[in-house]
Amino acid sequence: MKTTLDHDITKVKALRKMKRNALALLGVAVLLFIIAIYFKIPMLQAFSEAAMVGGIADWFAVVALFRHPMGIPIWHTAIIPTKKNEIGENLGNFVSEEFLNREKMEIKLEEFNFAVKASDWLSQEENANKIANVVAVNLIPGILKTIKDEEVRRFIQVQFKEKLEGINFGNWVALALEPLQKGNVKDELLTNLLQVMSAELTNNKDLIRKKVKASTPFLSFGLADKSISEGIFNGLQDFLEEAKNPQSAVRIKIDEYVYNFLDKVKNSEEMRLKINEMILGFVGKKEVQDYINGIWDEIKLSITNDLNKGDDSSIKNSISGLIQTFGNGIKEDQIMIDKINNFIKNDLLSVLLNNKKVIGDLISSTVKSWDGKEVSEKLELEIGKDLQYIRINGTLVGGCIGLVIYGVEQLYHFIF
Repeated sequence: MKTTLDHDITKVKALRKMKRNALALLGVAVLLFIIAIYFKIPMLQAFSEAAMVGGIADWFAVVALFRHPMGIPIWHTAIIPTKKNEIGENLGNFVSEEFLNREKMEIKLEEFNFAVKASDWLSQEENANKIANVVAVNLIPGILKTIKDEEVRRFIQVQFKEKLEGINFGNWVALALEPLQKGNVKDELLTNLLQVMSAELTNNKDLIRKKVKASTPFLSFGLADKSISEGIFNGLQDFLEEAKNPQSAVRIKIDEYVYNFLDKVKNSEEMRLKINEMILGFVGKKEVQDYINGIWDEIKLSITNDLNKGDDSSIKNSISGLIQTFGNGIKEDQIMIDKINNFIKNDLLSVLLNNKKVIGDLISSTVKSWDGKEVSEKLELEIGKDLQYIRINGTLVGGCIGLVIYGVEQLYHFIF
């Protein structure tokens, strides 16, 4: 992709080439004039004289637009740099009075149908990719660099805390546990839990024995370890087995405890407050806070890593897809097309027309703020190449006119 500097270099080369061509043609006219004088060729002399006059006159006219010819401050030369303020004033007035004209603009807007053309342009993959590329390469990274990480982390913390404080976890827990008070759900859950506990107890029998041995007096020489550990193990197993029976006293006690707990959760405001305090207290722990602080860093890193994938970036491709979908959606929605066109025709146009003096003044003040020499050089770079054709045409047309004058003069002498 060519940069602005590359374009400027190309324009400079083209301008210099055209200047050389125009100068070379003027040089040919001078050479022809010398030949005509030396060999006494009146017709050629007439042609070359007029060609030189035309070429030099047009050179003067073209140069006078941008600078003083040969550095001599001749009156009414260097028109652009010396008349920059007047040019800016006239340009501002022209735009505000002629271009920002309601009747003319309404006709052009009707002919243009902005909504349809915009939707056609957006629906093309190449154009959507261009916009997505600008967003992915410039806009999003620029926003990420501008945002202060500490402020984002603080914002996330505040929002997280406010959202949590606004939630009644007690109601949630009560709502979640309410089914346990109905039907056989509670009994099945307790039975399954007791079976798991019994299986884990069996799987950890050796561990129980080691714990008991580590706790018995050294002087027992390990004689009591086995009987104590077996007693503990068997006692726990008997307890769990009895608790599995829904009709046992142990199970009835467990059911009663669970029922009372669920009832408190459901009906006791104090219990709900305790649940809320417990959860909020957990959230306030350093580990949880560190995790919350790291959320933004993870998001930022994920976005950056994805954007670095270039054409494979899912963010960029998603943006491109959304733009194409938006463009296609507008094309198929006549109501939306009418709304967009009416908005531009009425609302946006009214804003422009109501502020056309401000726009004209802005153009005028902007041009006035430019450096005269810089403006002249920029304009010459843009239009100077085409203006060299004036010099070339002036040389050729001047020569032809010289021939015509010479012919008329000869005809006059022939007749009279």
